[in-house]
Parts: sequence; structure tokens; C-alpha cells
Amino acid sequence: MNCPGLPDDYTPAPNLLAGKTLLVTGAGDGIGRAAAECFAGHGATVILLGRTQEKLEAVYDAIERAGGPQPALFPLDLSTAGEDDYASLASAIESTFGRLDGLLHNASVLGERRPVANASWTAWAEVMQVNVNAQFLLTRALLPLLEQAPQASIVMTSSGVGRRGRAYWGAYAVSKFATEGFMQVLADELENTSRVRVNSLNPGATNTAMRRTAYPAEAPTTNPSPEAIMPLYLYLMSDDSAGRTGEAFNAQG
Repeated sequence: MNCPGLPDDYTPAPNLLAGKTLLVTGAGDGIGRAAAECFAGHGATVILLGRTQEKLEAVYDAIERAGGPQPALFPLDLSTAGEDDYASLASAIESTFGRLDGLLHNASVLGERRPVANASWTAWAEVMQVNVNAQFLLTRALLPLLEQAPQASIVMTSSGVGRRGRAYWGAYAVSKFATEGFMQVLADELENTSRVRVNSLNPGATNTAMRRTAYPAEAPTTNPSPEAIMPLYLYLMSDDSAGRTGEAFNAQG
């Protein structure tokens, strides 16, 4: 698959992420699950963060069956979590692992697909809480642990509608514009003072539950599976992408 920004003929080494500890939000299904299993398959210890305990346990079991390093579970509802919850997460990671090598902000909610004039405040606020505020709170809480790593990577999940707005995408599109802005601000702040790099990644049209909800008339099989777009995720989470920061990547051409 053509991935703009990915080096030509990129082939990730089998042990590409050995020794790294990575946190994936929304790890229970879809792209988050594919990323967690892929990272573990390349040697990483993965911290699985998500809202549903049963889904996280299923991913945990799949990683163990495949022979990956033992993952860690941290159930957390990003729509209701507060500062103390993120502080507890950071403390648990510090006491167990001592540092964090990577953070994939994957969790998002779609919200309503309707004109802004008819948008409800409740749905708008939920999208902003999960897609923007939780991303800020989690990043801020984990930055000290990322700073402890020799090379650390933060990847924020973007969208095509977060780079060019589109009618009826409302809060979701606005939240992804905020994600792009947050990435640029944080990358600029850290570029000359830190070994932490920050980039955004637009997965593109992928066969996930969110995509099927957003496009109910679309044949799901016309889009690649989450597993098919993993090369760019591996590249950005590995030291292969050291020195690249503040960039907006696309997983598909």
C-alpha cells in the first residue's frame, strides 16, 4: 500500500520495537486493536487503554497467544476521566515501567452527522471531551515519562476532514482540526528541547466500525483492513522515524 511519508521499500525489522513500552488508546477494537497487536508482534510491551474491560482482555489474550510480551490493561472512560485518573495512570506506568517510549492517541468518537445549526450541545461536548480534552490531559500527564525515554514518539490520529472541513461533519471535523493544531504546537515546543517527537496520522478510509457508521451505504470491503495500514504506524513508533516531528502523515495514498 502506498503510504506518503513512508520511506520507499520500508520493511520493519521483526524486533523493531523490542524493549519499548507503548500506550495505545482505544485499544479494544478497530485500528487501536490492530496497532496494539502489531506493536506487540514487533517486540513492544503494550499498555492497552480503553473503555471496555472485556474488549481489552480479548486483545490481551490475543497478544499472549501470539507470543508477544505480556501487555498491561488500564480501563478508562475518556468521556468522564478527570485529572486524577490521568495522574493515577502516569503513576502506575512509572512504578511498573519507569518510562514510556510511545503514545498512540487512537481513541475517538464520531458524534453526530448533521448541520451545525441542528447540532446538539451534549453530542458536541462529548466529541470535544474525548477527541480533544482527553488527548491534552493524557499527553500532559505522560510527558515526563516520555521524556525519560532515549527516543519517544507521540502519534495523534487525524482525519481527512480535520485537514479540509466538510459539511455535516461538525464536531468531529473540528476536533480533528484541533488535533492537528495540538500536534503542531507540541512538536514546536519540544523540537529543540526534547527527544520526544510528535506527529499526526490520518488512517484514511479503513474498514472499521466508525467508518461503517459514517458511511452506511458504502461496501466495507472496498476499504483496507486496519492491519493493512500498520507499516506507517510501526515506522512512526520506532526509532526509524527519529528526527521527524511536526509532520502530518497519511497511511494511504
